[in-house]
Amino acid sequence: MIQRDESGSKSTETATIAGGCFWCIEAVFERIEGVEKVVSGYTAGHVDDPTYEQVCTGLTGHTEAVQVTYSPDTISYRDVLKFFFAFHDPTTLNRQGPDVGTQYRSGVYYDSPEQKEECEAVIADLTVDGVWKDPIVTEVAALSPFFPAEEYHQQYYQRNPTAPYCRVIIDPKVLKLREAYSSTLKPAPSV
Repeated sequence: MIQRDESGSKSTETATIAGGCFWCIEAVFERIEGVEKVVSGYTAGHVDDPTYEQVCTGLTGHTEAVQVTYSPDTISYRDVLKFFFAFHDPTTLNRQGPDVGTQYRSGVYYDSPEQKEECEAVIADLTVDGVWKDPIVTEVAALSPFFPAEEYHQQYYQRNPTAPYCRVIIDPKVLKLREAYSSTLKPAPSV
């Protein structure tokens, strides 16, 4: 989804991605320069406005996803995808670490032919480069309605940094981001 400013220029674009628990992907993207907003939610299902409890059953068809709103002047869609593939395992079907079920599948949900083409190109590059030992099983599909998750899921890591899931599962991802991609991070807030 492309949003334009008053002059008609592109001001932001949106990428919808799913890489297991949305808390993990959200925590990574909130820190990347050029990302303006990250919303955790549900997509690719067949129930309108599902609840977390419904999605957790695996019966709604939804996956936990995030919508990343970013400035294409600062970060490209291709770079968004590269971060996405660097911070989850796209080779495990319906699973990320301890989280198992179709609601934890890897997915990229495009809203234009250009996004679809770019995603397929990134997956092809990762495959040729042998980045993953096993085949990439990421679902690449047209974006269906995206439903924001309940408020307590938004900015979960920021609000719950000492929660056990955050300490064990998310902390290592944020550490990897800081160590391997420090030049792409937003400036630290001044105190």
